Amino acid sequence: MKKATVVLLTSTILFTGCAQKDPERYNNYENTQKGVGIGAFLGALIGAVASGGNHAKGAVIGGVVGGALGGTIGYSMDEQAGQIAKELDEKVDNTPQAVVNPDNDIVISNTQKYVKIMLRDKMVFDTNSSIPTQEAARKIEKISNVLTKYPDTIVQVVGFTDSRGTYEYNQKLSEQRAKSVGDIFYNNGIQNQIYSKGCSYNKPIVPNKTKEDMALNRRVEIYLYPNTESVIDTCSNQ
Repeated sequence: MKKATVVLLTSTILFTGCAQKDPERYNNYENTQKGVGIGAFLGALIGAVASGGNHAKGAVIGGVVGGALGGTIGYSMDEQAGQIAKELDEKVDNTPQAVVNPDNDIVISNTQKYVKIMLRDKMVFDTNSSIPTQEAARKIEKISNVLTKYPDTIVQVVGFTDSRGTYEYNQKLSEQRAKSVGDIFYNNGIQNQIYSKGCSYNKPIVPNKTKEDMALNRRVEIYLYPNTESVIDTCSNQ
């Protein structure tokens, strides 16, 4: 049985020095369509090999295999986002306005590469603490309940702070907060590979001009990836 691990990473690359089993492609309608396009390209390569040089035959094989593969990738990520939203009594919201609305303590969004669950700091931690509140622990447990169905999904927990204090202090705090959330996933017994990372006050949602703005920037983001190729640099604005 694969054992989940919580790995704290300080570099900008998620998987430096980590051997990973390539997960199955688990992946709602919009992403299914995007996945079909990606899969068709990969399928063309598969078809070319399987056809033994017969280009017409290879195109047919590649189109069928690739379309099916890409469709699965898109569908399963949407499926996971929907199930997590249901567990948390939320909805999937990909609009930019969602993360800047101070009333939203949780924002679940979905792209063709990953699902992101943003947890607002005021709900997750007390001031200057890296220990999740009981409410936050219950939310994370609900997410864990969904992830037990998708053990090959890669889980990355990322901490962000506001710009008060030194970069080094905020880096340490963001790392501690990310790892403490990752530990809850681990202690809930999920079999997924779990990674944690701190970004200090990099990548603010809004400029740190007011107390209200700073409150928006203090957060933990949980990324769910179908495979290593989908991983992004979470600390970069690019």
